[in-house]
Amino acid sequence: MAWQHCMMDIFLRIAHDLEQVLEGLNEEELHHQPGPTSNSIGWLAWHLTRSHDRNISELASQEQLWIMEGWYARFNRAPDPAETGVGHSAAEAAAFKAPNSRVLLDYHHAVMERIRHYVLRTLSEEDLDREVDSPTLRQTATVQRRLVGIISEGLQHVGQAAYGRGLLKGHGWLGR
Repeated sequence: MAWQHCMMDIFLRIAHDLEQVLEGLNEEELHHQPGPTSNSIGWLAWHLTRSHDRNISELASQEQLWIMEGWYARFNRAPDPAETGVGHSAAEAAAFKAPNSRVLLDYHHAVMERIRHYVLRTLSEEDLDREVDSPTLRQTATVQRRLVGIISEGLQHVGQAAYGRGLLKGHGWLGR
């Protein structure tokens, strides 16, 4: 198996786990905060997907799907390429309301298609050492470092969302 397929498998695992976390949640559950300054499942799913979109779009030198496909309007947000939730205060995160689980997943699926194309059809081993500037993060890093960061944060955020769902639904919500 090529390393690109291994990397893609990790992204697909994050997407699969996110689908399981969001499955059947109503809007109250989606926006429930376990504590007064905790992030909701809806915010975590949005932030995870926005971060994937921003990072992969920057690596591929493409406009973010958030703006290009008008996802910002479906979330009643501004078409700001830098707004991914990074730097949100507790009050801003609490005020965030996702339309519903279906829209969150539809956006995530659109981003996953871009990731699939980038990782499997565009990305080469030589690209991994290429340095890329991020206008939104105001930093420069190699493609490899950015991809590892995207995966690491994706795993963390889907795990946080799964924990939040476990607090709502109790032991065994995942059928285990």
